[in-house]
Amino acid sequence: MKKLLGFVLFTLALVACGTDSRHFKIDGRLLHMNQGEFYVYSPDGLIDGVDTIKVQGGRFSLEVPCVGKGILVIVFPNFSEQPIFAEAGSEVDVDGDASHLKEIKIKGNDDNKLMTTFRQHVLHFSPPETVAFAKQFVTDHPESPVSVYLVSRYFLRGSGADYKTASQLLSLMEKAQPDNTVLLRINKQVKSLSAAAVGASLPTFSGKAFNGKNYSSGTLAKAPVAVVYTWSSWSYESTGMVSQLRQLQQQSNGNLQVMGICVDGSKSDCRAVLQRDSVVWPVVCDEMMFDGALVRQLGLLSVPDNIVLRRGRVVARGLQPQELINRLKTML
Repeated sequence: MKKLLGFVLFTLALVACGTDSRHFKIDGRLLHMNQGEFYVYSPDGLIDGVDTIKVQGGRFSLEVPCVGKGILVIVFPNFSEQPIFAEAGSEVDVDGDASHLKEIKIKGNDDNKLMTTFRQHVLHFSPPETVAFAKQFVTDHPESPVSVYLVSRYFLRGSGADYKTASQLLSLMEKAQPDNTVLLRINKQVKSLSAAAVGASLPTFSGKAFNGKNYSSGTLAKAPVAVVYTWSSWSYESTGMVSQLRQLQQQSNGNLQVMGICVDGSKSDCRAVLQRDSVVWPVVCDEMMFDGALVRQLGLLSVPDNIVLRRGRVVARGLQPQELINRLKTML
């Protein structure tokens, strides 16, 4: 399996897709990229693991079995990501320039047209302007799967997460999508996020990690500084933090506790990375990906994601990898 760099969105399962006689197809064309490859994964199980899409003569194609709706996430060579909303029996066209990936256009079903409209509108916006427009966009389109993605992207992930606004928007979407059971799941995640929000104490948990180590919230709470982070074998960005975390822990004189949560769907993939990188702290891997009990309890939504603690109290979460390392250095 090819490995993938980049954060993984949290469970956005709109309606699960499975093997069926119907399919969903992507046809794409990229200027200034004659040959190459990029990756595609699905946070809701439309495809298993990570696939590689080959570009030949500037063109690429992907066809997958699909029932209902789902989401695919394309990760381009510059590590930017593009969600594509799948629908059984439909086909979308991806058209763009490899040197201007933010301006890619996706034509096909209504959800992808709506996402393209949003992306084009915020192309030159500042981050605060983009967030404000995302809120208005979701308010105007509460019935759309695109709104589920936007709430995740702009209100639930990262250090600037706004759980109050996310909860309000999710409630609005639930009224417009009463049969979408996934929204109920996301609302539960928001409650978990609130329970482990900045300023809160870490929720109680304990167990035996995949690599035989014992772990508990109590052990983390006793440490002057601690970090819980998510990672996956297909995310170079997340596995790349390991050596830096190991170095910081070795230099901390016992003041830094570290715990990892692997969201791989296969324990064998997890084990290979642990052996390769000589990981010494507890690592949890239950093969449930983002449906895992601990991931849900802590409200961890993506890869990489993290929670930073000082004496058991959350002081930061959702930091980018280098932000995390810098923050830990400052605290230590």
